[in-house]
Amino acid sequence: MSDIKKVVLAYSGGLDTSVILKWLQETYQCEVVTFTADLGQGDELEPAREKAKAAGVKEIFIEDLKEEFVRDFVFPMFRANTIYEGEYLLGTSIARPLIAKRLIELARKTNADAISHGATGKGNDQVRFELGAYALNPDIKIIAPWREWDLLSREKLLQYAEKNNIPVEMKHKKGGSPYSMDANLLHISYEGRHLENPGAEPEEDMWRWTVSPEKAPNESETIEIKFEKGDPISLNGKAMKAHELLATLNHLGGKHSIGRLDLVENRYVGMKSRGCYETPGGTILLKAHRAIESITLDREVAHLKDDLMPRFASMIYNGYWWSPERLALQTLIDHTQINVNGWVKLKLYKGNVTVIGRDSETDSLFDTSIATFEDDKGAYDQKDAAGFIKLNALRMRIAAKIKK
Repeated sequence: MSDIKKVVLAYSGGLDTSVILKWLQETYQCEVVTFTADLGQGDELEPAREKAKAAGVKEIFIEDLKEEFVRDFVFPMFRANTIYEGEYLLGTSIARPLIAKRLIELARKTNADAISHGATGKGNDQVRFELGAYALNPDIKIIAPWREWDLLSREKLLQYAEKNNIPVEMKHKKGGSPYSMDANLLHISYEGRHLENPGAEPEEDMWRWTVSPEKAPNESETIEIKFEKGDPISLNGKAMKAHELLATLNHLGGKHSIGRLDLVENRYVGMKSRGCYETPGGTILLKAHRAIESITLDREVAHLKDDLMPRFASMIYNGYWWSPERLALQTLIDHTQINVNGWVKLKLYKGNVTVIGRDSETDSLFDTSIATFEDDKGAYDQKDAAGFIKLNALRMRIAAKIKK
């Protein structure tokens, strides 16, 4: 007899977690509490409630976390211009800390003995969920079905679902299991099926948020984003809440084929994995944020941020959002953003985001009187450069003499 009496399950109502719900009830003979986070994935969430009810779940939590997700997780990450391995905007990674936080809070609220998730034993999400959970509650028990059961493929999950009369949506229209997908306001990801062949081109009808460049408008669109302390606060002169602004950028970017990515990445558990991503709003924001920083950040501060960014990205990718090192680095990053205020104008066109203007009325470090190619009226003495160059060349000149 298991000592687990009640489990809080991170539940989407999709294939994996629908099977897990039934499996937990059968295997642990326990009560299951379902938690479904609305992170802006765009799916109608009421079907998840109905499926949970049909499975006998008495405590069902469906929570709108969109604003908290973007304001407290996405934007703090973007203050660092965070990308993993040069390309990935961390759309899945950044959602896991919030879900882990709510799982722990709901376990406490419902007096549950454990939490459970649908991450596989091969992926990063198991690490992200569990590192976050243990950081917030070191004594929590965690059930990871993929590490316990023998349903080790999506086809076996489909068979189990059929055998137990579990309704499953999103079967691939050509038959077989669906893509492994994750969506929130920052992105949507696709893995599995023929994407497991890194040489295979993605199916065009796989993409959901973005049109192909060939079908994008033939006319460009210009937008303006205003920043305050490193965070976007308005779009085209209209003040918006964090999640509303990102959702609007997703729409604009998707219309112009912005934000598609086909990537082979290095998972934390050691293997390479191929995934496709759509991050239209995030792609625009990254470009805009770097542009406003270019005019407001001191050179050495900007370069220090660039040096630290890959480490910060790895912390988030690997699941260390709640770690002391990430929190410490976030404090530094947030301090650098105090003067990152102003506006950026961008042009969107067939997959491209081009900065066409930026300025800050209060914090611009761009001094036209010094930078000008015209007469600067003595603001900068060009003769000073000779000594600067000689001093910086001194070590190389010494080394060159030795080699003669």
